[in-house]
Amino acid sequence: MAKNKNDNPEHSEGPVATAIEEQTAKLPSDIFLWAALGSMAVSLYLQSQGDRDRSLFVGQWAAPFLLLGVYNKLVKLEGHDGQD
Repeated sequence: MAKNKNDNPEHSEGPVATAIEEQTAKLPSDIFLWAALGSMAVSLYLQSQGDRDRSLFVGQWAAPFLLLGVYNKLVKLEGHDGQD
């Protein structure tokens, strides 16, 4: 039997990470894409209204939303520790 690269108990996920991954895997991946696009749209609106500070603040949300989407996709493909 071939040994899985994730079989090392020193590199396994803890109970908190496993619980978070189980919950985030239930979310559709496109939610994060729409959230990122929405934050860009709100940022553009705020910029057009002359509220530069809030526009920059909201505009910075796009990257974390996209990163959360990538994380969500990886959890769905690999599961926690790649064992699911």
